[in-house]
Amino acid sequence: MAQRMAIAERWVDEEFQPSTLSREEQLEEMRWFIEAARPYRGMEINTVAESITTHAFESEVMARAFSEITGINVEHSIIQEGDVVERLQTEMQSRSPIYDAYITDADLIGTHFRYDVVLPIEDYMNGEGADITLPTLDLDDFIGLDSARDPSGKLYQLPDQQFANLYWFRYDWFQREDLQDQFRDIYGYELGVPVNWSAYEDIAEFFTEHVGQIDGQRVFGHMDYGRRDPSLGWRFTDAWLSMAGAGDKGLPNGVPVDEWGIRIDDEGHPVGSSVARGGATNSPAAVYSLSKFIEWLGKYAPPAASGMTFSEAGPVPAQGNIAQQIFWYTAFTADMVGEGLAVTDDQGNPLWRMAPSPHGAYWEDGMKVGYQDVGAWTLMKHTEADRRAAAWLFAQFTVAKSTSLKKTHVGLTPIRESDIRHESFTERQAELGGLVEFYRSPARALWTDTGINVPDYPRMAQLWWANVSDAISGERTPQQAMDQLAEEQDRVMERLERANVQANFGPRLNGEEDPEYWLSQPGSPKAKLDNEKPQGITVSYDELIQSWQ
Repeated sequence: MAQRMAIAERWVDEEFQPSTLSREEQLEEMRWFIEAARPYRGMEINTVAESITTHAFESEVMARAFSEITGINVEHSIIQEGDVVERLQTEMQSRSPIYDAYITDADLIGTHFRYDVVLPIEDYMNGEGADITLPTLDLDDFIGLDSARDPSGKLYQLPDQQFANLYWFRYDWFQREDLQDQFRDIYGYELGVPVNWSAYEDIAEFFTEHVGQIDGQRVFGHMDYGRRDPSLGWRFTDAWLSMAGAGDKGLPNGVPVDEWGIRIDDEGHPVGSSVARGGATNSPAAVYSLSKFIEWLGKYAPPAASGMTFSEAGPVPAQGNIAQQIFWYTAFTADMVGEGLAVTDDQGNPLWRMAPSPHGAYWEDGMKVGYQDVGAWTLMKHTEADRRAAAWLFAQFTVAKSTSLKKTHVGLTPIRESDIRHESFTERQAELGGLVEFYRSPARALWTDTGINVPDYPRMAQLWWANVSDAISGERTPQQAMDQLAEEQDRVMERLERANVQANFGPRLNGEEDPEYWLSQPGSPKAKLDNEKPQGITVSYDELIQSWQ
């Protein structure tokens, strides 16, 4: 014990600072981990997560610290998100272990509670894992638990990281009086944070076509990506249609029609994706959203953007020639701060800011504002008990109060209220471009992940990118692409219903009706608007931030 505590002290002092705990409290948690790990010492376990900065820190630093402190050797693999989902799907189907624990998006909650494969964290903590659950874990301190609960409120996964999709823009350019005057002369209203897609489109056109160059550099009013790749599907499932207004009102997801366009009945059974079955995946609002995506990508983004993937496009705004991005993941914040970047000043403070993403013509008050990714620890029922226990100890180590604040500073994906409220983040507030204000604001609850309507996330998510790609390439019109996607989603749900493989809340598809029947009903799916480009509306960023506070 004394030797391991000496190792723990070194890690606490040299790596895991700052912390919301005192040094003595940190060491007390380390002492608990050492004792709890005693029966599993010498084991080698394998866990997996997607490739973002937070998980890289877990793999390169935290896994080594945990191994040295506890004697449990961890290989925390970092792979692409699509590969994580694919391997999880393979393991769920075969019931044969690939990893001892996964960090997967809470987007899969609709899958997890319908299949008898994932072991709910709540059941584990109250049962088999009670003796190895950290007394100071403090679930009440986590900010994303609701994303990982089933309809009854049971917790299935433990959040490990969290980030939102927000609007990103060059604050310094928007503040220039000459550009403000020029924009006002052309469009008749103020240059500011766009509230609706009309204003976003006007600003995109303004910087691309009217401004053109700033300081001798070609600039563009929009950035996105369009390569035929699984990551293109995330752009839509996370959650482009909701921003357009395709779903229903309701939080955390539209009721009864969610942001994938899937309708559920009063008992929680998915009943259809196509408009003919009461869904909205191929509704006018969904077609409008895809049409705008394609239009903006072609007109206002750099020519190379259409050939990029998510990971390739993510760093582009930091190169300094993008005026705004409608849908920017806050997980990229860590790569956008520091000295020597084209988007920071001489002190390393950002020339950019983040704000709520604008909404489309079909959006209404009471709908979700945007998507929030909640990557969460996931345990499987068929994993050997000892391996599951050792993996659970490592999972807790990555989110414990002794370590989580440092991890949050590295990856900027907060999971604890106490971390984001800590004075060290108050000190960093100016350099993080609105991130701290956002996560300290109650407004963060309006950004949610994929909800319970999606009965089989791994199977259904992979349908999106191929169909969206067909529309981008011109092989299909946006209407044809969304028709095909809706039909394929209904086909997956039909197979699930026929096989009766989901014990709870499985699909019960509606019969097909004339689409006009559903389009004439209140709520989603919504009939086509006569005017899909209303007057642009903007707000002052500084006033917006004050409202968050």
